[in-house]
Amino acid sequence: MATGTEPTGTAPRGGGVGTPGRAAIAAPHLRTDRWWLAPAATAAGLLAFVVYSTWRAFANAHYYAAPYVSPFYSPCLAENCRDMRAGPNADLFGSWWGISPAIIILIFPLGFRLTCYYYRKAYYRGFWASPPACAVAEPHGKYTGETRFPLILQNIHRYFFYAAIPVAGVLTYDTVLAFRDEHYAWGHMGLGTLVFLVNIVLIWAYTLSCHSCRHIVGGKLKHFSKHPVRYRAWQFVGRLNARHMQLAWASLLSVALADFYVYLVASGVFDDPRFF
Repeated sequence: MATGTEPTGTAPRGGGVGTPGRAAIAAPHLRTDRWWLAPAATAAGLLAFVVYSTWRAFANAHYYAAPYVSPFYSPCLAENCRDMRAGPNADLFGSWWGISPAIIILIFPLGFRLTCYYYRKAYYRGFWASPPACAVAEPHGKYTGETRFPLILQNIHRYFFYAAIPVAGVLTYDTVLAFRDEHYAWGHMGLGTLVFLVNIVLIWAYTLSCHSCRHIVGGKLKHFSKHPVRYRAWQFVGRLNARHMQLAWASLLSVALADFYVYLVASGVFDDPRFF
C-alpha cells in the first residue's frame, strides 16, 4: 500500500509502522480531524481515577459513616477498621494486618476492569498508542497481541468476572444496610442511600454486560429454541453488552462518587441529608 507521494514498493523508513515488512505509508496519519481528543480524554479519565483510588486506598481513614461504608473498603478485612466494629462488616484478618484493607479488596474489581475488553481498548489507545486511533500510525515496530507476558494475563478475564460477582453481592448488601440509621434501625433513607442505590445498579449493569457473561449465559448452545430461559437471559445480557462502554464509565464514576460521598460525611464536611 502506498500514498500518492511514495511509489508502490518503496521500503518503509524509520520505526513503528516504518519498519521493514509493514505497509509503506509516508503520512504519519490519514485523518485530518482531532483524532487525538478521544485517546487523550480516555487517558485523562483513567489517570484521574487511578490517582484518586490510590489515594483513598492508602488513606485508611474516613471510609465509614453509619450506615454507609465505602465500596473501596467493603467488606472490612482487618482490625484497623475499628470504627466499623459495630457496623455490618467483620474483622477477618485480625490485628496482624496493618495495611489498609482496601489494598486487598480493590485487587478483584481492579483486575476485572483491567482485563475488561472495553478497558483494554481504552488504555491500549490512551496510554500505549496501539494504535491511538483508526487510520493513525502506531509507534511500535511489531505487534505480538496478547501472546506474551504481561498482556497474556488478559486471558484470565473470565476468572475476574467470577470474582466480580461476589464483590457486587457485597456492595448490594451494603446498599440494603444503607436503609438503616446510625443506630442500625430500619426505616432510614438519606442522600447517601440514593448514591448507593445508583452505584449498585450501575455496578450490576456493568458486570452483567461483560463479554464473558454473555458467553457464559448463551455460549455453546446449538439450539436456542431448546433453552428458552438461557435465550432470554442471553438477549438481556446482549442488550447490556451493546452499552458496555457507557456502563464501564458510568460505574467507574459512580463507585468513585460513592466513596467520595462517604469520605465527605465521615470527615465531617457535612451531615448526610435525610428524607426520612
